[in-house]
Amino acid sequence: MKKVFEKIVEGILACSGFVTSLTIVLIVLFLFSEAVGLFNSRVIEEGYVLALNKDNKVSELTPVQIKDIFDEEITNWQEVGGENLPIRLFRLEDVTRYYTEEQLGASYENVGACITDLVERTPGIVAFVPQQFIGSSGAVRLLPDNTISLKDVFAGAEWFPTATPAPQFGFLPLITGTLWVSLFAILIALPFGLAVAVYMSEVANHKIRNLMKPIIELLSGIPSVVYGFFGLIVIVPFLQKVFDLPVGESGLAGSIVLAIMALPTIITVTEDAMRNCPRAMREASLALGASQWQTIYKVVIPYSISGITSGVVLGIGRAVGETMAVLMVTGNAAVIPHTILEPLRTIPATIAAELGEAPAGGAHYEALFLLGVVLFFISLLINFTVEAVSSGKRK
Repeated sequence: MKKVFEKIVEGILACSGFVTSLTIVLIVLFLFSEAVGLFNSRVIEEGYVLALNKDNKVSELTPVQIKDIFDEEITNWQEVGGENLPIRLFRLEDVTRYYTEEQLGASYENVGACITDLVERTPGIVAFVPQQFIGSSGAVRLLPDNTISLKDVFAGAEWFPTATPAPQFGFLPLITGTLWVSLFAILIALPFGLAVAVYMSEVANHKIRNLMKPIIELLSGIPSVVYGFFGLIVIVPFLQKVFDLPVGESGLAGSIVLAIMALPTIITVTEDAMRNCPRAMREASLALGASQWQTIYKVVIPYSISGITSGVVLGIGRAVGETMAVLMVTGNAAVIPHTILEPLRTIPATIAAELGEAPAGGAHYEALFLLGVVLFFISLLINFTVEAVSSGKRK
């Protein structure tokens, strides 16, 4: 009977492990399945076209060029490989500037013919209009509408998913913002966390340790929005004053907040790992003439390196995946930061802020899922790097 019970328990545990692993795999596959559709989406907004006069020599425009043209940053066709001719923008709502209501018709039934006629008569025009309003006239040429490419996404320097006529899905500002904030958060949290863990494990007496440990563990239970409020009220004005910044919301503010949030995890896991170092190893080191600090550095830390690594990985995971606190203190600016004192935006903050507003199944929605895939690989890469470094130290 006992063996049967053990077999049942063993089967339950095996099933639990299998279900957990399968769930993780299915989540990753779901992210990929939702994200891959982005590269089948068209550059120009669905249902619309860009119409040119047949004499215009420009054969193709990149998404960035389209946006710059309609933002009037590019004003001459010569700047995009065409003739020396001023660009004349036309949107559907501009039709009443060129034609009267009588010409358009009582029910606007003549809009298509009017727009086609306007494009035929205007060499420098580029018309962003619904596809059904452009006739089959030989004097009108449609710009080819390519699909969104890997280069547009991963090498794009601008994130503007609501831009018309060509939304911008450049990941570079979000990836660099995430890496900046996470890197500085770990650079701040790791030395402090390791120092506090060493103090609590090897230096502090029993009373101080029993007082500090529950306080530090309590910090892990504070909601992230509370850390965000603290950063917004205390850290942001402090940084603005110290560094004489126009605004205090910056990557450094986000890094400090994330470092504070990661500290409890790093301290708790690291301290537990150090306390698990056998007493006999400490005593042997001291008996051989090593000082207390030499014993900590030469014996305790190398023995506990796997636990320290786990604490670092968990702390990095907290930093990389945090949303609300970062959203509140980093300025939420989707631009490539050149210093840590500039406003920026991270991948998790972007997903949290925009997923609820993105139309399900649209390019914006798929781009946010692709950001989730990128975040997954960033976390995976960091974990592998930390494991590789710790393995090297153990050897």
